[in-house]
Amino acid sequence: MSLAEIAFVLLALIAVATASAALLVRELVHTILWIAIFFVDLSAIYFLLNAPFLGVLQLGVYAGAVTILLLFGIMTTRKRIFSREAATGIGPVAFGLAVVTFIFLVAALGEFPQGEVPITSYDPAALSTNLFNVNGPWLLLLGLIMLAAVGGAIYLVREGRE
Repeated sequence: MSLAEIAFVLLALIAVATASAALLVRELVHTILWIAIFFVDLSAIYFLLNAPFLGVLQLGVYAGAVTILLLFGIMTTRKRIFSREAATGIGPVAFGLAVVTFIFLVAALGEFPQGEVPITSYDPAALSTNLFNVNGPWLLLLGLIMLAAVGGAIYLVREGRE
């Protein structure tokens, strides 16, 4: 087993652990922090797979911007962030469904033939041209829709609304 394979397995285990922790913790802010660690771990996996463009994009957009947006949204909509009324976490029904889904996923993966999957390289310049030139207006429209959704959510949860 090579050093890259060992690193991938360790990063995958960290990803599963942090995603599980994000589901199981009771405090909403702690959930967001576990998600942030998961995003950083996922970016490390991208770097390990020789996809630096996706790794940087993961760090900048998800680990940075989305995490800050989530924390900002929680801070502006809830007065008591660390109180029990802000507690999250999954209940026994959701946990049972997650276990059943995991069992079916493992069973489905056992059906696929074992072997090496060929890895093809991609051109980051073509990807960025497609993403920011060709589809740039759609990406901007998506950002505006998300901004409107956050504004609407803040309006709906604010106190004193008649």
